[in-house]
Amino acid sequence: MTDVPESHPRYLSLRTRDAIVAGVEAGVTSIHGLIAHGRGEAFDYLLGERTRRFAKTATRAAAAMLLGARHPVLSVNGNVASLVPEEMVRLNASLKAPLEVNIFHASHARERAIEGVLRDAGAGEVLMPTTAAQLDHIDSNRRFVHPDGIYVADVVFVPL
Repeated sequence: MTDVPESHPRYLSLRTRDAIVAGVEAGVTSIHGLIAHGRGEAFDYLLGERTRRFAKTATRAAAAMLLGARHPVLSVNGNVASLVPEEMVRLNASLKAPLEVNIFHASHARERAIEGVLRDAGAGEVLMPTTAAQLDHIDSNRRFVHPDGIYVADVVFVPL
């Protein structure tokens, strides 16, 4: 990252962006993931760089859904693997919810790179997408899922 002081108002955002750039360079994140992050940055800027009350309420509701689920699954894309792999592994352990690689711009190389990042962060089993299980209502590559993961989940956590 460029030499930006911690006092800079966009410091955390710039650090996040650099982590995604590193993910692109490592083959974990697609260049499209960097663009998607930029869209999120624009919304943050428009919302005044703060979390709104409704978002906190929605976060609590999502947590309650995950805790009450019979078969929750944690979906991991390249941005998530680049930014918060340790946190996803901790959530995996806390919820006993499997981690499943699920990416829009799919390639086996990226899927394996994401799996490697999760394993380096301490993950045990990481579910990988297969052509054996497909979600009928999705036309993109995200339709390819694991038969014991997203395919049968009652709640899927997709941190985008």
